[in-house]
Amino acid sequence: MAGAAALAAVVTLSACGAKTDAGGSSDKAAKADTSGDTVKVGLLNSLSGTMAISEVTVRDSLKLAIDEINAKGGVLGKKIKPISEDGASDWPTFAEKASKLIREDRVVATFGCWTSASRKAVKPVFEKNKSLLFYPVQYEGLEESPYIFYTGATTNQQIVPALDYLKSQGKKSIYLVGSDYVFPRTANKIIKAYAKANGMKVLGEDYAPLGSTEFSTIANKVKASKADAVFNTLNGDSNVAFFKEYKSAGLTAASMPVVSVSIAEEEVKSIGSQYLAGQLTAWNYYQTTAGAANTEFVKAYKAKYGQDKPTSDPMEAAYTSVYLWKSMVEKAKSFDPEKVKAASDGITFDAPEGKVTVDGASQHIYKTARIGKIGTDGLIEQVWDSGKAIKPDPYLKGYSWASGLS
Repeated sequence: MAGAAALAAVVTLSACGAKTDAGGSSDKAAKADTSGDTVKVGLLNSLSGTMAISEVTVRDSLKLAIDEINAKGGVLGKKIKPISEDGASDWPTFAEKASKLIREDRVVATFGCWTSASRKAVKPVFEKNKSLLFYPVQYEGLEESPYIFYTGATTNQQIVPALDYLKSQGKKSIYLVGSDYVFPRTANKIIKAYAKANGMKVLGEDYAPLGSTEFSTIANKVKASKADAVFNTLNGDSNVAFFKEYKSAGLTAASMPVVSVSIAEEEVKSIGSQYLAGQLTAWNYYQTTAGAANTEFVKAYKAKYGQDKPTSDPMEAAYTSVYLWKSMVEKAKSFDPEKVKAASDGITFDAPEGKVTVDGASQHIYKTARIGKIGTDGLIEQVWDSGKAIKPDPYLKGYSWASGLS
């Protein structure tokens, strides 16, 4: 509860102007600069701090998409100029940098954020200034904003399919481990509602501060619970410490599998496959996802950043978001946020994850759910998928057991 209260304070302060006037000093919305032969876009990611393990490569994939688009002439005859800012894994800093990008740099759109805490900190900034944010990471749902496009998975495209998969594998009890902020707490509220409706027991629920490296107590509690599986909503480099303690406690993927929703190929490389081999992940894309579009994406990314650099779901969703924005702008024949939003419904892109379609009503996208297993080589191989792209349902209106959650 202390973590939740702290987050609420951060978001409130960000919205009200502590540390910076997040919305800007004027009530008048900022106007993007489209007067020259270039247009600026903001890249807002944690390039330092506990979330840098995940977010630096997202920034890199955004730059890759921008370079590709510029090489083909840009958007509406204008080249894209990226302005990169470091959110520093600090939510008030995210709000400050968002305001700077909108009001000083006068960007036409911004791409970034990872944690829900950072997104909620910047949400009032984008709404007040009527500027667009493209958010590329899976999240807990129960949110829509007129100025945010959500290109990562919402709950019914990741968490619910992961629970369905565990149920199909005969798992009847789970233990919940997460970082202490809005995404894990909200996700676990949803997971508990699902479990209650599906005959699944939750045998424990523990949280650690974001960036924590002390997990011996939690690992021992998980072991003592004798749960069939663990649902992991830890973020950032806390995963390194957790999985090392997990192995030290004698737990294995065979004895008590962990399904993670924030560990992708980049994190596997940082944690070490010796700690993760056999464990499960829930995403919408893997480097190993079949298809010509993904073959080209992986080839291009490695050519630009190194053959040893893996691709991952958030990187792919970020890359895809730039192309979706480009298509919206071209359909609207304008960079104006209101016209771009009006043009968004039905926009498609043959993404590395497969064909995606924008749902204009919710400003989320249709995505295929995938469960993967981590290999000793650090790659993740798909073991199940939803068979088709799932319509986004951020408020879980299609699930009777979720009534009242929002």
